[in-house]
Amino acid sequence: MNDDPDGPVTTLPAGPFLLRPWLAGDIPALIEAYRDPAMRTMLRSQVTDEATAERWLRVRQEGWESGSYFSFAVVDRDRGSEPVGNVALKHPAPGSDNAEIGYWTAAPARGRGIAPLALGALGDWAFDTFAADVLMRLDLVHQVSNEASCRVAEKSGYAFAEVIPARTPWPSDGHRHSRLRTGTL
Repeated sequence: MNDDPDGPVTTLPAGPFLLRPWLAGDIPALIEAYRDPAMRTMLRSQVTDEATAERWLRVRQEGWESGSYFSFAVVDRDRGSEPVGNVALKHPAPGSDNAEIGYWTAAPARGRGIAPLALGALGDWAFDTFAADVLMRLDLVHQVSNEASCRVAEKSGYAFAEVIPARTPWPSDGHRHSRLRTGTL
């Protein structure tokens, strides 16, 4: 999981956390994180066992290889190498000025400021890495009922932009928050 299969693996510092590629050894932590009922209701992908975890990791690897999806495990450097969260960038076709960013934090790690730090590091990386692709805006989308994601978005520099009407697979309206290359709207 790196930018260049023949080059170095991409890791990003985020305060006391490190964003790094997902590894096969992360499967137990991934399965445990997805046992959280809140994650199961807020995320489209589901990880229930080793086979679905392997598929989840394979999709992320394929995203890196195609340049369309960049997913990072968030690791607390002071507490070992087990992931405590995930941040991802869905990069659109070249020439598009926006991309979508997403995240989740494992239940035991919530409330420690992980998501804002990780989203900040990923956003900075995205704007630097895709500057030539004219990337000017990152969007963070969540369900209206997810008030915690609203707080995370605001702490991360993603200003509220609009309400998005419900559409499959989401049963309720959503919020779109945006961060511009300059950091504000």
